[in-house]
Amino acid sequence: VPNGAPWQPGCGGGVAWGAAICIMPWEFYQHYGSIDMLEDNFEAMKGYVRYLETWRRPDGVIHSQRRNGSGEVLRWFNLGEWVAPVELPPNELVHTFYFWRCADITARVADILGEEEESARFRMMANEAAEAFHSVFYDAEVASYGNYGGNIFALRMGVPEDRRDLVINTLRENIQSNAGHFDTGIFGTRFFFEVLTQHGMHDLAYQAITKREEPSFGRWLELGATTARERWDEGGSHNHPMFGGGLVWLYRYLAGMQIDEQQPGYRRLVFKPHPVEALSHVKYENQTPYGASGISWRSTNEAFEMSVTVPVGAEATVFVPSATDQQVVVDGERQLPSDIQSAGRADNYSIFHVGSGVYHFSVDGD
Repeated sequence: VPNGAPWQPGCGGGVAWGAAICIMPWEFYQHYGSIDMLEDNFEAMKGYVRYLETWRRPDGVIHSQRRNGSGEVLRWFNLGEWVAPVELPPNELVHTFYFWRCADITARVADILGEEEESARFRMMANEAAEAFHSVFYDAEVASYGNYGGNIFALRMGVPEDRRDLVINTLRENIQSNAGHFDTGIFGTRFFFEVLTQHGMHDLAYQAITKREEPSFGRWLELGATTARERWDEGGSHNHPMFGGGLVWLYRYLAGMQIDEQQPGYRRLVFKPHPVEALSHVKYENQTPYGASGISWRSTNEAFEMSVTVPVGAEATVFVPSATDQQVVVDGERQLPSDIQSAGRADNYSIFHVGSGVYHFSVDGD
């Protein structure tokens, strides 16, 4: 898999660039439910994972070291992280993470295609990569996999239970020491905001994405940017999408509209907003294969309101932020309508299952 497609000699890259052969068909399948996309690319996915496996060290870590005819390591074919504000994490840490990610995706695809033996094989590869990652890169003395994205990658992969809280605290302290800014490159930033929200640091995610000083998206806006850039300063390309991946947080978590992996292509949606005190309202809409869908929410001291649109042919699980002593009113009725099923509570949410339609939920304030 070339670092850039179509190939041209000036384009550099590494393991994470080639990982597109696994990531892109999987993302396409998630958004469109197209099994043929997985069928067409399954052999290529397996081939890429097998290639990466040739760089496995005795300790299980992957460290790509492609060389030229003279035996010299080709830096521009073996990059790890790229364009971090301060410092890059070790290449082998990033390579191992992306080997895990590709093996994990390939195992999931094998499950969907009914390839049981292949699923078990690639699941074992993914598990072994995760074990190596946690064994080699975790520093117990400082409860960290390292700054500059190390802890982000670890939490995205899944940190062992006995050290998860320690790593979360280390990451929180690191972000606070950076005045609320991220210190990640293009791949760490892709997961930065989602990882923070998933691990109880939604406040820090919102603060980081609204910063106006370098490094930040807001700094680009201050400079007059209308497109994403290659670097956080004024250098490099001024029309470069590689930092854009992290912005999925805006609709998946802040607004709160996600795909259900078990029913891809928006056959089943998940609405789970994550309000912040600094915002009074958020709205997001998307044209799905089933039709228009979206969510809007509004928060005041007196009440929280949210509306969701579920297209015909689809269904949804709706998470409404609420305390245990607060009643959720649906479409103005305190009695739950017969076509809406209550699914209990989790964390600070009341959960409902709904079919197609437009629904309005409200919760009284304090």
